[in-house]
Amino acid sequence: MFKDQIRLLVVMAGITFCLPASAQQWEARFFNPKPLADDVVLSLPCDGAMTFRKVLVPGSKPLDDFGVTLGAEESNQRHLEQAHPAHIAGSFTAVAPATGRYYLIGKYEVTELQFQAVMQETCPKPAMKLMLPKTALSWFDAMQFSDRLNIWLRKNALDKLPKEDGAPGFVRLPTEVEWEFAARGGNSVGSAEFRESRYPMADGMNKNVWFAGSQSANGKLQLVGLLAPNPLGLHDILGNADEMIFEPFRLNKLDRFHGQAGGFIVRGANYLTPEADIRTAWRQEQVYYQASEPNRPRTSGFRLALVSPALTSVQRSKQIEQDWAQLGTAPVTALAPSAGAPNQLAGTSTLDRLSSLVTGLKDDKLKKELEALRTELRSANVERDGQRSIAIRSSLQQGAYMCAMVKREGIFYDSFAKFYRETCANLSSLSEPDKADCTGKWKRNLEERALAQDLAMTTYADALVESGSIYNLAMIEPEFKAKRQQILDRKRSNLPAFLDKHHQHLVEYMKDKKIRQDDWLSTCKAVVNN
Repeated sequence: MFKDQIRLLVVMAGITFCLPASAQQWEARFFNPKPLADDVVLSLPCDGAMTFRKVLVPGSKPLDDFGVTLGAEESNQRHLEQAHPAHIAGSFTAVAPATGRYYLIGKYEVTELQFQAVMQETCPKPAMKLMLPKTALSWFDAMQFSDRLNIWLRKNALDKLPKEDGAPGFVRLPTEVEWEFAARGGNSVGSAEFRESRYPMADGMNKNVWFAGSQSANGKLQLVGLLAPNPLGLHDILGNADEMIFEPFRLNKLDRFHGQAGGFIVRGANYLTPEADIRTAWRQEQVYYQASEPNRPRTSGFRLALVSPALTSVQRSKQIEQDWAQLGTAPVTALAPSAGAPNQLAGTSTLDRLSSLVTGLKDDKLKKELEALRTELRSANVERDGQRSIAIRSSLQQGAYMCAMVKREGIFYDSFAKFYRETCANLSSLSEPDKADCTGKWKRNLEERALAQDLAMTTYADALVESGSIYNLAMIEPEFKAKRQQILDRKRSNLPAFLDKHHQHLVEYMKDKKIRQDDWLSTCKAVVNN
């Protein structure tokens, strides 16, 4: 009786512990059945663990964020899934050679084994049957799990938590934007692939997703990690258990969400969802309560995000305040300064002049109207800056691709020119058929290859000069870093080498406005294929 009273007091106090006698260190197959070199492993009670993946996001400052389009254009559930603009940012500063910021998200759905290790008094014995996603729990259960795990981590593994500006991270359910950005593949996929209804699945749906039907889940929840991951290394992000989201559900109202907040959101579909309905944009509302009890859907589970506070210190708060004050205050002009001319960004902006007018006014009503106008103008400028960033990143990627095309056409020309020289150098010694080929089709082929090389080079030079005339280096540099990290994250080509070369050409051109087509041709051709 006394022991039962002690146990009750412990549970009521929210204290979780594991009896050492029953604890057993987990083998990797119980927390990371498909290990990758860059996995991040977090300790759990009972000598357990949970595995996370980094999700890199372009942006170096805390106030930087990255514009994306989420949802689906083709969905017949537009009140739920209509495509809409959103923004994503990382919590932690990436360590070189990576750039940008990142947050972490669970590599697998939280399993029954992990749930018991955190929530029970006694440690569970690791077993494969406990590797099913934890389902039939309420949103409040998931929140309680996060809370208890955070408290345990701060008491037992604080030094293992990632930190930003000295502040340790914490776990919680992911936001909708965090979840969908990661589910689509983040920066590990191209822009077009990101907007597809599902992330790229080279081996087809059956190798990647548990869905309804005898050819897949067959009406049963499946062990985590059995199928292939998405491009970020996340398993079961679509299908198996649908996943709870941190914020409440809202209806989609074209390019924004409706003002009413409802129940909780589940994303990713589940093992009872038909194959045709599996899509990244899939989202549904679940009520918090059924009758007098919390709602515990049997198809719903969750995975955790690992993030940091936004205002990590007084110094960071002051820096963010300063950065915020500069939002939308750059002049509207985006033109790069010509050689010898002053930087146009250094001039007095419209906002500066408007601020001067406001300062000198004594009419309070007019002053408020002008202040509102100034805020509206700043907001428009922020939107303009975001669109300009997208345009610069696009032009940089196109420049890298065109440098690659210059290399390809240049090599084709060089190879055929060498063949032509060696074969047709001495026409008098050739047979009549070979002589006819040299003066006929081979000569035409050589001329066509020369024209193709010239077209590739001219197109590349035009694009480079246009970019150098529209933008300045202060605009280009942060977008170059962001685009380079994006391409590196895809790990599928040597385009970063061509991007580096294009950036070098662009910087050199912007310094003196000299066109160096011969140099651009030879240096693009010299880029080494990885």
